[in-house]
Amino acid sequence: MTKQLTLTGARVVTPDGVLDGGRVTVADGRITAVDAAPAAAAPDPADVDLAGHWLVPGFVDLHNHGGGGASFTSGTPEDVLTAVRTHREHGTTTLVASTVTGDLDTLARQAGLLSELVEQGDLAGVHFEGPFISPCRKGAHSEALLRDPDPAEVRKLVDAARGTAAMCTLATERPGGLDAVRVLVEHGVIAAVGHTDATYEQTREAIEAGATVATHLFNAMPPLGHRAPGPIAALLEDERVTVELINDGTHLHPAALRLAFDRAGRDRTAFITDAMDAAGFGDGRYRLGPLDVDVVDGVARIATDDGTPGSIAGSTLTLDAALRRSVTEDGIPVEDAVRAVSTTPARLLGRADRVGAIAPGLDADLVALDASFTVRAVLRRGAWVVKP
Repeated sequence: MTKQLTLTGARVVTPDGVLDGGRVTVADGRITAVDAAPAAAAPDPADVDLAGHWLVPGFVDLHNHGGGGASFTSGTPEDVLTAVRTHREHGTTTLVASTVTGDLDTLARQAGLLSELVEQGDLAGVHFEGPFISPCRKGAHSEALLRDPDPAEVRKLVDAARGTAAMCTLATERPGGLDAVRVLVEHGVIAAVGHTDATYEQTREAIEAGATVATHLFNAMPPLGHRAPGPIAALLEDERVTVELINDGTHLHPAALRLAFDRAGRDRTAFITDAMDAAGFGDGRYRLGPLDVDVVDGVARIATDDGTPGSIAGSTLTLDAALRRSVTEDGIPVEDAVRAVSTTPARLLGRADRVGAIAPGLDADLVALDASFTVRAVLRRGAWVVKP
């Protein structure tokens, strides 16, 4: 048996609301109790005093390509673990590794490598972003390597992940797209609509076929129009769809973020990072799949020969920064922001019985934030990642 750990004094964000001066007890990597500390109780010297802090569940990132100068898209196991550690230090205790467009054999090999780290418990799954996307909305993906979503090829990648494939982003309007969605659903993989040029009607067809996620809503898809509403309206209005939002101040105007959050609500909104290698590392020249990326002032763009700004190439975001921005700048209530970085993505991954909330029986994945919503401590499965 491991020694019991008790965290006291924080404003604890629970599924039922905020517990002021709360007490969270941990043993054997799990939360064993969540309650209010007795007002007259003398403090135990062994307790961790978090007075003046928020205590929230560990963050869950559905869409992440790397960090700490390392990549999930082409890196070694050591590279992958470097990126994982970087995001853990920012509070992300559950993380899905995302690939980028490449040839099928390369993607299959990388999926095999990532699957081993899922099996070890370091990752929560594999997300294939590309190559089955639209050349019209390719973003930071190599157009030469794009292909239509052939169901057999989709199945090849799912099989290569050995049961760890969590999600696949598709341009579902492309030939084979709807059948590919059905293949994914059949194998328990989330079908996500993204990097798409679909119409409103085509997106509705994808949802009916089983698509349940909007990959970074607004980005890499037609804009919302009053006569041609496109995929954005279809994805926002359907209660079966969870929408990803990149809240870094670059990918979305605050008004667009609030529009999506208000329409989808906290139970259908998941903040993601879409992070690449530079997250938690700094400006410079990087590689994203086969493409060069320049990061300047924290903004990643495809490198160009003439010096003109290239397409945005992922982000340098961490989920603590997304939560902090949503609360301090966008006016989103703390409890709702916490659901967007923890509870909703955990539910989408089918892990709500283990992570995504502060409740007895769940993993002791906890993040302490100071009054400015800066990470001051991180606990993962009862072990300190960042000590208070």
